[in-house]
Amino acid sequence: MIICAGNNETFDFALATGVGLIDTAMNLTRLCLFDKPEFLLFVGSAGSYGEHNIFDIVESKTASNIELSFLNNDAYTPLDNVVSTNTTNTKDVIVNSSNYISTNEGLTRKFLKLGIGCENMEFFSVLKIAEEFNIPAGGVFCITNYTNKDAHEDFLKNHEKAKKLLSTHVKRRIKELTAK
Repeated sequence: MIICAGNNETFDFALATGVGLIDTAMNLTRLCLFDKPEFLLFVGSAGSYGEHNIFDIVESKTASNIELSFLNNDAYTPLDNVVSTNTTNTKDVIVNSSNYISTNEGLTRKFLKLGIGCENMEFFSVLKIAEEFNIPAGGVFCITNYTNKDAHEDFLKNHEKAKKLLSTHVKRRIKELTAK
């Protein structure tokens, strides 16, 4: 099953599950309860913490849920804040998820020191639900912006092209996999 966030981030080959951590968790849980997929693939945009360039395609099976306050030791969590479906021991780009878009470039560079490369609002929820239902899962992202003061403007400017690049990439990968 291929899924995406929704609203203005939809694809003709993907089912929209909702924007942000909560809507995604609720709607994806409902889908998995009634029609459990063999595999979940999330497709969406992402903001780069500096390691990836605009329009790079990033594939991942690992997500975190780390809020900016954690980076300055202003908060802690008793919860597991990293989840992965990566079973190959290969290095994976960690995609951070929050209901907020980061705009403080100096602060978000700290994510790179933690091995986290980019952010997407929904991916952590996708992998937590996949883990709960024992479903293999992954994500494919196109970088639309850097996490700086221009994040929103750059996202808007680059979003349509990013969706086209993602569509082309995912459809090509599906063709490759079905040809095997």
